[in-house]
Amino acid sequence: MLLKLFLAFTLIPVIELYLLIKIGTVIGSLNTICLVIITGFTGAWLARMEGMHTMLKVRKNMEQGIMPAEELIDALIIFCAGVVLITPGILTDFAGLLLLWPVTRKRFKQFLRKKFDKMSQQGNINITHLH
Repeated sequence: MLLKLFLAFTLIPVIELYLLIKIGTVIGSLNTICLVIITGFTGAWLARMEGMHTMLKVRKNMEQGIMPAEELIDALIIFCAGVVLITPGILTDFAGLLLLWPVTRKRFKQFLRKKFDKMSQQGNINITHLH
């Protein structure tokens, strides 16, 4: 786990710097900075819109007495996408936008569900039902 965290906090920023330098040599440094600002702003706006849409679904389900489990997972993923989008960089913005897009978010939820089920079967996670 420590190795994964180390790689995430060193490898990703190095890749981001590399990409920003390469893009900057092609389109110029000011344009690269503008690109990062525009993608960050656009991503934050999209995260807000998707988050509001998801919260409306949560409210509707709660009013009907339905547990909004899927919507709450969506809300968590949208929140993570927003956090990733405010991180300066091209790779992180791309990842954040993929998490915001409903089609890829659905696939990511399926991946997480399989991962969670596998961890549960291996005994790495204990599930307790409250009555």
